[in-house]
Amino acid sequence: MYRNFTVERADGIVTLTLSRPEKRNPINEEMLSEFEQITLALRDDADARAVILTGMGHAFCAGADLSIVKGVTDPNERQRLFAQARNRRARLIGRSFALFENLEQVTIAAINGYAIGGGWGLALTCDFRIAVPGAQFWLPEVDLGVPLGLGSTSRLVSMVGLARAKEIILTCERYRSEDLFSWGLINRIVPPEVLLDAARDLAKRLIVKNPRAVAGSKLTVNAIAAVAAREMTTVQPELFLHP
Repeated sequence: MYRNFTVERADGIVTLTLSRPEKRNPINEEMLSEFEQITLALRDDADARAVILTGMGHAFCAGADLSIVKGVTDPNERQRLFAQARNRRARLIGRSFALFENLEQVTIAAINGYAIGGGWGLALTCDFRIAVPGAQFWLPEVDLGVPLGLGSTSRLVSMVGLARAKEIILTCERYRSEDLFSWGLINRIVPPEVLLDAARDLAKRLIVKNPRAVAGSKLTVNAIAAVAAREMTTVQPELFLHP
């Protein structure tokens, strides 16, 4: 049904798996369009109580599909092409990520490997993040010549504070799941062979609770965190196209 996702359902839990492992599950327009379609369907699905998001193969999501710059060696031309592609995807990324973040269902990222750029941003839209040991995370946008977008920036600031968020975004350094666990960005670290089991166990613990109380509490927390994002839109919003 979908080219970029598999969708499995069991006992009120929906598992979405990014399914382009040969390219480490990259983000392109088709993937974003499918993600938005799936999210809109979940929004109206009373039988879905929790959503697990994971990746096929050895990566969660490698971020933007960079096939457009493959073979381009000039750094200025690479930056120009990347910025062009990023601008085309910006609105779709912003809309689909925000829709997913504000689903009433509990969402859990089961991070099985690399989470790069928009892939890390995608994980940040989830309520919980469970990762395997040594999973690598980084935001390469500044090194690619573009600012990180408003969505991921505001989520990072709300989760780790201003100073740490600037360090992550501006240095473009690579971090491991163990680093992020100590900063509160990862809820738990589990061996690869039990990653999905751990995500399902957490989902099962949550879906037995009153759904209105869970949804209301989640959306209240999200609304409080969004205050910073609303304030940031008054400062050169054109800089923050890519969530």
